[in-house]
Amino acid sequence: AITTGAYGDRSLSDEWFWAASELYITTGDPGFASGLNEKPDLPVTLPGWPSVRTMGIYSIIRHKQKINTFKNPLKPAVVGQYESQVVQLANEYLALRVNNPFFTVMGSRKSEFNWGSNSNAANQGILLINAWKITGNRKMLHAALSNLDYLCGRNATGYCFVTGFGTVSPMHPHHRPSVADKVDAPVPGLLAGGPNSGMQDKCSYRFTEPALAYTDDFCSYASNEIAINWNAPLVYLAAALEALQGNQKTSINR
Repeated sequence: AITTGAYGDRSLSDEWFWAASELYITTGDPGFASGLNEKPDLPVTLPGWPSVRTMGIYSIIRHKQKINTFKNPLKPAVVGQYESQVVQLANEYLALRVNNPFFTVMGSRKSEFNWGSNSNAANQGILLINAWKITGNRKMLHAALSNLDYLCGRNATGYCFVTGFGTVSPMHPHHRPSVADKVDAPVPGLLAGGPNSGMQDKCSYRFTEPALAYTDDFCSYASNEIAINWNAPLVYLAAALEALQGNQKTSINR
């Protein structure tokens, strides 16, 4: 038998919320909207594989004009509360960034350096972009860009965590295709998991401080793993910032 890590989840409420959001936006069926009007004051949290409610909130905010054309639209106050929750979290990130020695949002708190910490960096950037779309506050775009910078090397390790890019990048990721292809360099364009103070893999780490707890070794599934749930938000973050940079009205030049 082959046994791999499990992705256990004790609550499906967030998955149902996200599914209902997308189905409501697509169909306009008010039956899907009933649960979306409930508990809009719940705090917005950073998305991750165990918690995806915020993904539904992003979609509702993005398509609020379309929703307003439906026969039984969501209550405007509900959509407004969702927007306020996103902006509130983004403002917290802006406040943390000021005291970060790298002037990035990511890395301002020790708790961010968990398994797949680079997912936090990418998803923080996405939330900041969504908050900018609500407020027009350019500081939020700059903060989102700072987190892309973090992933590309503006961090305590000095690594660009994307394979094949930068002066120093992962050469030995926990990625079986890269190990098996008989090519020394790994498949390019893959984001490694990032510093993880838990170090659950028992590999050898040169440093154990949270921001430095990373090792470029195949054995380090806790810090050097390749996974879709941090590569996907990296693609969104990079593509969104590139698109905005190409628009004269939203140029991100500092």
